[in-house]
Amino acid sequence: MTLPFMKMHGLGNDFVVIDSRARKHELSESQITAIGHRHFGVGFDQLAEITLRDGDPHLIFYNSDGSTSAACGNATRCVARYLMDETGATDLTLTTDRGTLRALEAGNGLVSVNMGHPQLNWDEIPLAQEMETLELPIDGAPTATGMGNPHCTFFVEDAEAVDLKARGSETEHHPLYPERTNVQFASLIGENHLRMRVWERGVGVTLASGSSSCATAVAAARRGLTGRSVQIDLDGGSLRIDWKDDGVWMTGGTAHVFSGQFETDWLEAQR
Repeated sequence: MTLPFMKMHGLGNDFVVIDSRARKHELSESQITAIGHRHFGVGFDQLAEITLRDGDPHLIFYNSDGSTSAACGNATRCVARYLMDETGATDLTLTTDRGTLRALEAGNGLVSVNMGHPQLNWDEIPLAQEMETLELPIDGAPTATGMGNPHCTFFVEDAEAVDLKARGSETEHHPLYPERTNVQFASLIGENHLRMRVWERGVGVTLASGSSSCATAVAAARRGLTGRSVQIDLDGGSLRIDWKDDGVWMTGGTAHVFSGQFETDWLEAQR
């Protein structure tokens, strides 16, 4: 049997989405990495699989190297839009390994998702040893934050001037982060307005990242650089992040680019 899929993106952070609610699809790590190849497959930053848990939609996220992630904010918004269009709902909940996330129709084609409370303690993120997370003992004194996945945020004079590939790759594998980390470089460009560039663990340079944007907004507020409501400009567009009492809300646009299907013979050859 062929395997249907959708290609979606949130600000250029792109995803293959597979709806497994009606039929569970057991994809191997080699099949996932083959699908993620931008020349021999379809290509994605993350693959999101929609399954069911206790009757509710449950999301599982895979990086392009085949590893898993408990959270992916932009993919969550894309799937929320898909489910809203399917059901007509304007308020729904999704479960992830990060927890239960609420999504709302925000108008003008935008979707808001509550990504939950940030993890600020060293053992929740997690870090390799006990320490304060506001300024890590790494060159540049970055801030550590957990959003269901680990983050390391550097505040710099000019995010555009950073060698993102070199510094992102190096920091992803820093020994302080036993599960590796997503890496952000952010500059304050106005009141409650940040410019940010992203290196995602297991992926590399991406045009946007929802969980990274949430982590950066939390880190900026903790350091007194901004308030708790900010605009973050990424390579692929802008997100609104609001750190509220009930969690970190992220608002932005989504796009369903096309739908297709993987052929059985091709999938079998990737096992």
